[in-house]
Amino acid sequence: MWLSEIMLQQTGVKTVAPYFEKFVARWPDVAAMARASLDDVLRMWAGLGYYSRARNLHACAVVVARDHGGAFPDTEEGLRELPGIGPYTAAAIAAIAFDRRTMPVDGNIERVVSRLFAVEGALPQAKPTIQQLAATLLADARAGDSAQALMDMGASICTPKKPACSPCPLNEDCAARARGDQETFPRKAPKKSGELRRGAAFVVTRGEELLVQSRPEKGLLGGMTEVPGSEWRAGLDDTAALRQAPELKGVMRWHRKAGVVAHVFTHFPLELVVYTATVLPRTRAPEGMRWVPIVTLADEALPNVMRKVVAHGLSRQPARKSGSDDHQERMEE
Repeated sequence: MWLSEIMLQQTGVKTVAPYFEKFVARWPDVAAMARASLDDVLRMWAGLGYYSRARNLHACAVVVARDHGGAFPDTEEGLRELPGIGPYTAAAIAAIAFDRRTMPVDGNIERVVSRLFAVEGALPQAKPTIQQLAATLLADARAGDSAQALMDMGASICTPKKPACSPCPLNEDCAARARGDQETFPRKAPKKSGELRRGAAFVVTRGEELLVQSRPEKGLLGGMTEVPGSEWRAGLDDTAALRQAPELKGVMRWHRKAGVVAHVFTHFPLELVVYTATVLPRTRAPEGMRWVPIVTLADEALPNVMRKVVAHGLSRQPARKSGSDDHQERMEE
């Protein structure tokens, strides 16, 4: 329950399902995950996005195993004290796993409630109002079933587009349906698109090895593996980015690959120019960096943006500029 709720934060079921199966096979209980290293958890999580979830997942497992004898607290209050468990996740676990009388409001329930009561306030400001209204739908018993019924209704009937109102058990009481504008709910404030940031990535090979480093533990993509690169900021030109290349003995010139790697984070789009270089077999890695065999890159905690950079850097043919439909990597909060 806990693992699935953490994975499903901001990520769809189809994407999560194979990751969930891999995690359960590798770590069948919270004690097993607590014994694992954070690096192992990050490697297994690579590609799922929102990497702070993976760090919190491991930290939570350690706390539950160490301080709670391997058993989760059975109250919202106790659950919220654990790393990575916020109000929604605590309510979901409390209601569904422990039948506590509380209503977790996910995106599906948010949509059902906003239509049922025709909530005019725009998200995210309207969340407290929707939470209060959702609580009025709780049954006197079996709170977990109430929550899951509303979740399932939002996923299968009260869908974002073309909701199936006729079979809906709440259709006679739905204010938005009575008005005929149900598809306009929930109201949403206009999204603000971040300013384009630019940077450079340096793909360096030593025979069949690649030069990599780990990102700082805190911040965007914290603790993940990357190739060396420049800072990412708006207006960064190629000359300034190239000055941030790693200092390596024997590198006389960096070769720029054709095109760029485009990537979209939640709060900003990114374009990376990729430079490549090859060094002699005994070349030492700069401080804080390391050489890893290219054949074992699948075992590294490479986020998707870095997987695209490496693929572009190691390709023999110039790659076209990535389009706007590229995978979106979520910004770490």
